[in-house]
Amino acid sequence: MAAQLINRVLDLIEFLSECPEGIPLSEICRQKKLPKGAVHRILTAMKERGFVDQDARSEYYRLTLKTAAIGFRLLAESRVTDLCQPILDRLAMESGELARLAIATGDTLTWVAKAQGASNGLRYDPDMGQPVVLHGTAVGRSWLATLEENSAVKLVLARGFKIPARFNRCIVSNEKTLRAELNATRKRGYGLAIEEGAAGTIAIAIPLFVGPEKSKAAVGALSIAGPVARINEPRVKQLVTYLRGAAAELSSVWPIQQFLAPLTNSISAAKKKRSA
Repeated sequence: MAAQLINRVLDLIEFLSECPEGIPLSEICRQKKLPKGAVHRILTAMKERGFVDQDARSEYYRLTLKTAAIGFRLLAESRVTDLCQPILDRLAMESGELARLAIATGDTLTWVAKAQGASNGLRYDPDMGQPVVLHGTAVGRSWLATLEENSAVKLVLARGFKIPARFNRCIVSNEKTLRAELNATRKRGYGLAIEEGAAGTIAIAIPLFVGPEKSKAAVGALSIAGPVARINEPRVKQLVTYLRGAAAELSSVWPIQQFLAPLTNSISAAKKKRSA
């Protein structure tokens, strides 16, 4: 029972994060297929703790910035911005385009940092802190392509092939096109999305590994995005070279592993103590 309640709370947090404008209780229950009473009790508790707001007029529920603040504190403690931002800044300056970093958290990616290298012309900015649309972005596909294929497909099927309204289009709309695109991504060695996230833009991405690639899963992904008008095929190859250089540099200073190591060691020590 406790596990079920915890899962419901976490599901609601993830669901509400995709509805920043708010959503009525009845619609939450319909989409999540949960009883009204149970959802109302959870939302009431979350509201009392400051995680949820309810609009006085519409009675719509939405997350507060408290959840974002917790995430930003974690990022600060993990030193992601301190160590990674200078590398992203150099990548943006070198490429003259938008450089972005997404970190793997469980079964998804989350945008955590960016740097804009373009001084004029088209500028495309994603929403930082938002989960990556795995099947509909270069960065998502580059990461999925590093996973065992059936596992990658399962992750996408669980979420569905829907894309945000702000997206221009998506060439992946079913399992067949997903598998084909992941195969193409592996052969190229990088993810590619042409006029998908936004009209007139192209994005190139590569997975980020820490340690030997064959022995560890990708911890995130790096991407460069810019206008189609100035990124032709030779330019794509050049940008991939920039991405690989930045990825190698990031791997050498990657802070997340250092941040999680003390926690992992503490958990292991506690387990050994209980079994002794």
